[in-house]
Amino acid sequence: MGIVSQETVLFNDTVKANIAYGSLDRFDAAAIEAAARAANAHAFIAALPEGYDTLLGERGTRLSGGERQRIAIARALLRDPPILILDEATSALDSESEHLVQEAIDRLLEGRTVFVIAHRLSTVQHADQILVLDHGRVVERGRHDELLAADGPYRRLYTLQFHAEPRPAAVE
Repeated sequence: MGIVSQETVLFNDTVKANIAYGSLDRFDAAAIEAAARAANAHAFIAALPEGYDTLLGERGTRLSGGERQRIAIARALLRDPPILILDEATSALDSESEHLVQEAIDRLLEGRTVFVIAHRLSTVQHADQILVLDHGRVVERGRHDELLAADGPYRRLYTLQFHAEPRPAAVE
């Protein structure tokens, strides 16, 4: 099982060691770079003074929030877990970082079971099943379009977040 949370755990070690953490059998440069590319992290990593050999500092303080999240996503991609938990993975990001992280998350979702915990509805719009919780109780359940049509808590939250009347999600 893998997890990508709001608070990314990074160590005072190299970028490549942080990506490879938990994947001892996959600690080769090609696999690490492939995971970083899929996580939209390769470009900023390549621009670091020593690339993948750059020391990140304690908790990755030299990186932005979006960069830390993309390192965490690269780590999860490298581990390739069948089950993944995304816990508020985009909650503390600016719009540009959220877009890059969301693209990476979309790649991460392919072929696995994923539980997404989110307040930002952009993270869950394409989910197969959305559970809306209120004080620990499930108050709504369905797909994005179904929940918008129901005119319940999900639709109200959608309207608040997007400052617009709901539109059906694009069909892919």
